[in-house]
Amino acid sequence: MGNTDWSKLDESDVRIRPGKSTRPRTKRRPEHADASTAMVIGKDRGRWTCALERDPDRVVTAMRAREMGRVSVVVGDTVGIVGDVSGKPDTLARIIRVDERSSVLRRTADDTDPFERVVVANADQLLIVTALADPPPRTGFIDRCLVACYAGGLQPVLCLTKSDLASPDELLASYAGLDLPTLVTRRDEDSEAVIEQLAGKVSALVGHSGVGKSTLVNRLVPDAFLATAGVSLVGKGRHTSVAAIALPLPLDTGKGGWVIDTPGVRSFGLAHVTVDNIVDAFEEFAEAAEECPSGCGHLGAPEDPDCMLDEVVGDNVARAERLASLRRLLRSRAGMEM
Repeated sequence: MGNTDWSKLDESDVRIRPGKSTRPRTKRRPEHADASTAMVIGKDRGRWTCALERDPDRVVTAMRAREMGRVSVVVGDTVGIVGDVSGKPDTLARIIRVDERSSVLRRTADDTDPFERVVVANADQLLIVTALADPPPRTGFIDRCLVACYAGGLQPVLCLTKSDLASPDELLASYAGLDLPTLVTRRDEDSEAVIEQLAGKVSALVGHSGVGKSTLVNRLVPDAFLATAGVSLVGKGRHTSVAAIALPLPLDTGKGGWVIDTPGVRSFGLAHVTVDNIVDAFEEFAEAAEECPSGCGHLGAPEDPDCMLDEVVGDNVARAERLASLRRLLRSRAGMEM
């Protein structure tokens, strides 16, 4: 069209290229009033396994709906799902919402990593599984798990295994000031106390390799291996040991409940945790902490000689033990494990 006389053209000669869409853009999302409620019990390669109404016999596979964007969906989340919820082979539902979380277990890669990873949502409690021997207990790991619990709203429970190899007394004494629920188990017998502690609750478990966590899970859920395979093999992928998986407790335990195995959690980076997150979990010290000098880390002398938390203790031995435990957790959070 090099010789076109542009002055002789009118609008009828102009070709309009159609756009991708004439529909106005909107941020309004569908309400999906007919969505079913489910609990996320597993994830594998962009697919989530969900138990409708927390019923382990009504399991469906779902993907995240496009309107969800990059919203995080983790094991333990309560979600709304639509589409084919029959659970039949090769069917796929859609997750269209994630309900507000009552608790979160978070960690970072290390204490300098600004990126938080939510490991588990909505757990009632965290069982910190620690062997009394072979391998020996690591109090630094326990302390960091406690910090993660206090910051995330979970009830910590100290679960000591292999008491047939060593006495739990010394370790229990070191945590006496925290009033922690504690469970002590042996390798050669089942523990009714553990079943009672977990019944009717959603319980996450963490622990280093070799502490007996897998043995504990297998005793609680006899078909845990088969259940794990069924949950994680939702696509063509295979189960890996880096994902959290929720397993239903047998109904013959009395109240049912769920155990969330977290084999991928080996340590807790605490970059996301503030000093206030920890202090607020200790009600008797939270108010006094507000009177401390600006920037006080509440560690006491020599780091914080003017810390007001010491004024709360006085001659109260129990509070002195609580303050010592609080400061140990604060040191762990700061990377100053003793």
